[in-house]
Parts: sequence; C-alpha cells; structure tokens
Amino acid sequence: MLFRRGWKARLALFVAVVGPGFITANVDNDAGGIATYSVAGAQFGYSLLWAMIPITVALVIVQEMSSRMGAVTGKGLSDLIREEFGLRATFLLMVALIVTNFGNIVAEFAGVASSLEPFGVSKYIVVPLAALVVWGLVVHGTYRTVEKIFLSASLFYLAYVVSGVLAHPDWKAAALSTVTRPESIGFRNYSYLYMVIGLVGTTIAPWMQFYLQASIVEKGITSRQYGASRLDVVIGCLFAAIVAWFIVVACAATLHSAGKYDIQTAADAAQALRPLAGEYAYLLFAAGLFNASLFAASILPISTAYAVCEGMGLESGLDKRFDEAPAFYWLYTLLIVFGAGVLLVPRFPLFPVMILSQVVNGILLPFVLVFMLLLINDRELMGDYTNSRGFNIIAWITVGAMIVLTFALAVAQMKLG
Repeated sequence: MLFRRGWKARLALFVAVVGPGFITANVDNDAGGIATYSVAGAQFGYSLLWAMIPITVALVIVQEMSSRMGAVTGKGLSDLIREEFGLRATFLLMVALIVTNFGNIVAEFAGVASSLEPFGVSKYIVVPLAALVVWGLVVHGTYRTVEKIFLSASLFYLAYVVSGVLAHPDWKAAALSTVTRPESIGFRNYSYLYMVIGLVGTTIAPWMQFYLQASIVEKGITSRQYGASRLDVVIGCLFAAIVAWFIVVACAATLHSAGKYDIQTAADAAQALRPLAGEYAYLLFAAGLFNASLFAASILPISTAYAVCEGMGLESGLDKRFDEAPAFYWLYTLLIVFGAGVLLVPRFPLFPVMILSQVVNGILLPFVLVFMLLLINDRELMGDYTNSRGFNIIAWITVGAMIVLTFALAVAQMKLG
C-alpha cells in the first residue's frame, strides 16, 4: 500500500511539472530542423546517423542544466547572465540571439507555407492567417492554456515515426550507421561539415536554453520538484531525437536511394516521398511539417521575447497582460509581423535561409554554453546543485567540438573560394 501511494505521488508530481522540457525539446524539430534532417538523409543517406547519439547525449546534458538553473535560482538564463556578467555582455548576446532567431522565425513561416503548397494553398493566404493565429494564441492565452496546446501539438510528431516506417528503410544499415564511427574523410568535405554543424545547431539550438529556463521559472518549479522536472527534460529529449532519426531514415530510404539528392524545401521531401513511399507517408510528412512549423512559429518569438526582456530587466511572461509587460508583447508581435512579412517578398531564398539559420545556431551555441557552464558551476549561485564532473566533461567537449567544427568549416570554405 505504501509503495502504491508513493508511486501515485511521484506520478502526480511528474504530471504537475511536465511541459517545459518536453515542449522545448520537441519544438526544436521545427521547419528548419525538418529541412535539415531531410537534406541530411537525401544527400548523405544513412551515413550521418552516427551524429544522433552524441548530439542526443549533449542535448540531454544541456537541457538538464537549463532546467536545474531555473529550478534552483528562480531566474531565467539571460537574467542570470546580466546579473553575473554585466549589461554589455548580455546586450551583445541578445543582439546575436535576435538575429539568429529571426532567421529561425522566417524558417517557421516558410514551413507553414511550403507544407500547404502541394495542396494549392497560396502562401499569401496561409502565412498571414498563421501569423494571426499564433499571435492571438499567446497574447490572449495564459501560460497554462498555451502549455496544454503545445503539449498536444508535440504528440503529433509521431507522424514522422509512422512515415519513417512506411518508407520501408534498410533497418540493419540504419542501425549500423547509427553506432558506427564516422569516416574522417567526411570532415574534409565542406558540405558534410556544413550539415554536421547544422544537425547540432538544429537539435541543440541556443534559443532552447532561454525558453526552457524561463518556462521552468514561470511554471513555478523549484528545486523540490527538480527530480520530476529532470525526467520531463530527459523524456522530451529522447522523444525529439527518435523523431529526428526517423526523418533522416525516411529521406535516406527514399530520396537518397532513388538518387534525389537535391531537395529545395522540406515540402519537396514530402512531395518526393509520394511515389516512393506511398500516399500516407507523404500526407503524414506534410501534416507533420505544418504542425511543427505553426508550433515553432509560436515558441521562437516567445523565447526571444523572454530572453531579451529578462536580459534588459523588463517585465515578461505569458501570465501577464499586454499592459503589464508591453516590451515582451510588442517584441513578440514585431518578430511575428516581420518574420511572416519577409516570407511574402517575391523570390526570397527561403530554403537557403532555413538551412543557414540552423548552421548559425550551431556557431552561436558555444558562446551560450560557456555562459551556462560558468553560471552552473558557481557554488555561491547553485549551492549543492552545481554540475558533476561527468556533466562538465560532456558540456565542455560539446563546446570544443563546435568550435573545432566551425574552424574546419571556415578552412573548407577558404579552400573552395
């Protein structure tokens, strides 16, 4: 009886705190992410699947660090950076984050448009409507209602698992590629390096750390609920990684195998699946892209508004009214208006911007991680909740690996030039 009561209490606690970790990890499989995973599968087949295990481990570590800092300090990441490192460092980081996130927001609306293009729906209709929906949802909703909608949207990512199965991949080749060490020759290839950085940048995007920590704080999770919150983060990261793996596998099994290496949009990937994997796989892929894009078009501007307002010491939060946090809601509004507006410019190079935004995420990531590592290892700030040696080793290896990959990409670019 005691065991049953304890089990029920733990389950109730988990249900109470679930949300921030699961939502943050899954929204990262957005339009830019789906495009990146699709290109990785189409161009390189199963050969980039090796990256998913180290990326997932790094994702779990980084996200857990964010949630732990939020629970222990009760403050957002940019708030802590401003307090510990000053306004100048915070301002420069916020400028970089706004520029990077704006590219990501444009990518989300591009995903909304391209997901419905095969059905003959014009982007001049769907993009303004999508912008209005995501704006109204956040401005007129509360944190609790918005979170419930986002959790429901997260479950729709299962569509990619089903489309991956329907693609009838070579399961043995996919499994071996996932656990096989990569060949060093690939790292001397510009396109290969570009895609590896894009995979890291789209899976462990800098904006995620700001959004997750702010959500933990706004939800009121403290160090007492930290264990359940950590489980929310781990489950969310694993679910997101499985979805990403299936997207790569689906495109490797169909597009790469058929010699269709050069896809221009994530919608192209969906369209190309039609004759290769069947009608259901195609519809699921397109529907998943629409859901992911609309979902992320809401989250990314929120994340940016949270980060900037916290960093500048301004009021922020979904439970506040427009007049209580005007800077937060105006920044959110402007990001949506301009993000959707750019998409309506004729002949705007959408797909290159989508992929580039993920690569820029990867380049910016080490700077955000260095701030996080310095903060989370500050015993005065974190008390007994500082990083373990294992966490520090993995996090610093991630920082070092991204810096090395960025330099290698620059060298490869110079050789091409």
